[in-house]
Amino acid sequence: MVKHLTTHERADAPAELLQLADQCVKCGLCLAVCPTYAQTQHEADSPRGRIALIQGWLHGELALTDRLAAHLDGCLQCRACEVACPSLVAYGRLSVAAKAHRVAALPAWRRYLQRLLLQSLSDARLTRWLGTIARIMVNVGLTRVLTSANNAPLRSWRRLAVVIATTAQRIKPRSAPETSFDLFVGCVGESTQGTALAATLQVCDWLGVAVKVTAQPECCGALLRHHGEIAAAANLRQHCVDQHAGRQLIGLASACVAELRTEPALQTTQELCAWLLQLPWPETLTLRPLPARVLVHEPCSHRNLLGGTAAVYQLLARIPGLEIIPLPGNDQCCGAAGTYLLQHPEMADRLLAAKVTASAALVPEFIVTTNPGCALHLAAGLREAGLAISVCHPVELIAQQWPTSSVGDANRAFD
Repeated sequence: MVKHLTTHERADAPAELLQLADQCVKCGLCLAVCPTYAQTQHEADSPRGRIALIQGWLHGELALTDRLAAHLDGCLQCRACEVACPSLVAYGRLSVAAKAHRVAALPAWRRYLQRLLLQSLSDARLTRWLGTIARIMVNVGLTRVLTSANNAPLRSWRRLAVVIATTAQRIKPRSAPETSFDLFVGCVGESTQGTALAATLQVCDWLGVAVKVTAQPECCGALLRHHGEIAAAANLRQHCVDQHAGRQLIGLASACVAELRTEPALQTTQELCAWLLQLPWPETLTLRPLPARVLVHEPCSHRNLLGGTAAVYQLLARIPGLEIIPLPGNDQCCGAAGTYLLQHPEMADRLLAAKVTASAALVPEFIVTTNPGCALHLAAGLREAGLAISVCHPVELIAQQWPTSSVGDANRAFD
């Protein structure tokens, strides 16, 4: 497929898109931090290279060939380039806007089918069944069949299914006083972070903090926006505004928190670990010791968009005896990147390999991460490498080490 822009289309190219692209001075400081460029050493797989391709395409100097599109779509949206850029180029906005411009040029039937698929994957009423489906696949042996499939995307689906079968858990809606906090479950929260959500609610109960869980399906819109469906993503975020505006919203998934904060009415949305540190913990409360090593994986969304992961380390430090070490290579994306691990499985595996190698060398009992996609990707890679390392959210370790004397006969999340 080759798509040439007509004169009319060039004239209609968004002015903001061209302004964002022209802000890049091509200094090359982004090359050192770009995960895909590190793997391929191809200029077109670097941030400045992709910006140059966008400029050439919008000015009609380059055709939107499959090859050009592949270079653009190969971006992980990790945003490491934005942190390193001296010109403060908003690469994330530029990349999404360029994607939206490309989507707008697709035939109407293709746009409809793509939007339908993305909206289905963003619908909690549908995705909450992923855990059940995954368990059925594992129990009937379908995952073993997919293992032998000579197809990278199918193998990726199989790896995810095996992990989701253990993470999925239904979360019941909760009502709470107006002064309480709202917990953001999201569209795939029950499937990918079900056990972490349960641990969060249990810790809040033990601390005496009322948390509301809405019965209405909700989604931050990140999946749609990253695929160029900006208007549809905005509609989902507006639904979140309608449900949570004026209330303190807490999220476990760093990527969702970052996406929600792009909405002015939801800018106060907090990441769970940072929020838990602000709560009044009983002075006499001491978590049970855990003489184990834990590696902290720092998701790109948490590190580059939420101001860093210091709260994760501070929260884990409440557990006596725990050896807390950053996962080597935290400055490089693990390759999960939303649906990237399914759309670009080869590159995703190449990026994951470094994490698996580092984990094998340090031999931790646990790896913690605040992003569910990263958790699934890491757990799948470790499992395939034969490493018995548990991957979980930090709050799961807090719940696991909560002193039984302080909760009486209450049901524990991990006992």
